[in-house]
Amino acid sequence: MVTKDDVLKWLKHYADVIAEQKEYLTQLDAAIGDADHGINMDRGFTAVMAQLPSVEDKDIGTILKKVGMVLVSTVGGAGGPLYGTLFMRMGMAVGNKDALTPEDVLKMFEAALEGVKQRGKAELGDKTMVDALTPAVEAMRQALAEGADLATALDKAVAAAEEGMKATIPLVARKGRASYLGERSAGHQDPGATSTYLLFKSAAEVWNHADA
Repeated sequence: MVTKDDVLKWLKHYADVIAEQKEYLTQLDAAIGDADHGINMDRGFTAVMAQLPSVEDKDIGTILKKVGMVLVSTVGGAGGPLYGTLFMRMGMAVGNKDALTPEDVLKMFEAALEGVKQRGKAELGDKTMVDALTPAVEAMRQALAEGADLATALDKAVAAAEEGMKATIPLVARKGRASYLGERSAGHQDPGATSTYLLFKSAAEVWNHADA
């Protein structure tokens, strides 16, 4: 089971990872976007960390929805609405639970994927965060269907997200700012797919290894 405490630890760990990778994410974005993805995400998660104490005693759904709302109001560019939607949909999917089964975790990420696709109108292969999110969710779904435990399913999701992230490098962007570059967007890794990979990696690091 993933407890409310585990969810809070994950959010804190992801905020730390985003802070560490801020320059890298911004460099990736400089090649094909506005050079602000890392800066914006770090600003958003700094705000999330400031607001988190006000909902720490609430259920998991409320916590995740709060994260989404803070991101929408503080993150510039496409990242705000997309990551805001991702967390709000997660919160709606898990409702007022205080602990999540592996199936709940899958449902949460499935809802996140649906929300991001609807919000950004992006599909697999458009060179966006969907390219990391889709294979990660599919890998998790398949692993759980085959009877794997959550740790194994998360590890498979991380590997699939990493593969999806790297697969954005040769793609020509069809959505977002990068799409304005046309063919010149090829040869660069998508920053949104990268921050999505880090999202799954952070979850695996916290939920699979409580001592990590």
